[in-house]
Amino acid sequence: MLDLLVLGAAAGGGFPQWNSNAPGCQRARAGDPNAPARTQASLAVSGDGEHWFILNASPDLRAQINQTPALHPKDGLRSTPIAGVVLTSGEIDAITGLLTMRERQAYKLYATASVLAQLDANPIFDALDRTLVLRKTMMLDEPLALMPGNLRITPFSVPGKVPLYAERGENPAEIMNNGETIGLDITDGQHRALFIPGCAMMTDALRDRLNGADVVFFDGTLWTDDEMVRAGLGAKTGRRMGHMSIADEPDGTIAAFRPLNVGRKVLIHINNSNPILLADTPERRQVEEAGWDVAYDGMRITL
Repeated sequence: MLDLLVLGAAAGGGFPQWNSNAPGCQRARAGDPNAPARTQASLAVSGDGEHWFILNASPDLRAQINQTPALHPKDGLRSTPIAGVVLTSGEIDAITGLLTMRERQAYKLYATASVLAQLDANPIFDALDRTLVLRKTMMLDEPLALMPGNLRITPFSVPGKVPLYAERGENPAEIMNNGETIGLDITDGQHRALFIPGCAMMTDALRDRLNGADVVFFDGTLWTDDEMVRAGLGAKTGRRMGHMSIADEPDGTIAAFRPLNVGRKVLIHINNSNPILLADTPERRQVEEAGWDVAYDGMRITL
């Protein structure tokens, strides 16, 4: 069994974003049923229905756990079915939730050497007792058993950039494919799911990895590359932030996936400016007609 729970579907800032007065956020704040609120992107996976692994610890993790009965304590005065956390990057919206899990609870923390180095460099993460929270280094393209349970994950590099707080030098937003940003290939031995919440561009290696997957959760940050600029919400394009855009032809996500053999395609890590968050927009209809689902908090896929 491969059980996947969407804890949060939005990009950094969530939906509605706390300081956004844009029309979409106004609708979400007002409780519009066509604009349901979403917390920041995170997934929970299990191979046995009892032991769960969190993929990216979002700043909203405490609320996400409380809203998800499968993740509630089951035994004794203190316990958790969460056996580990797996990080795909060192971005703020992927690591901040770790500080929610500092109450002397044993679990494993998996990340690449570069992400663990970023945590090591920031003493606030020493609030996680290292005798209880064991930091495990993941090697690219090397399968790793998630124990207990019946899952195996393989981290693999995808094009991306360093976190904003780590940008340095003459080309601080350089797109790299060296493991700074990774995706996760997750399997129970029969089914295969991919989690890629951040991706700057499609590559031949990524196409090969995607082909044949039962389900893919993929970067849905922006509809168009200049969407935030045109809306007056910021000066950065999607490319500057290290994200593909869904609609941009010929390099957009819809076009990139069209020739691929993927069972189910789900957009996740969706920015509050993205019109696909609104169920009554032409953009939402377009992604659905192209065979995509738009992730929402509480969405569950069991293979």
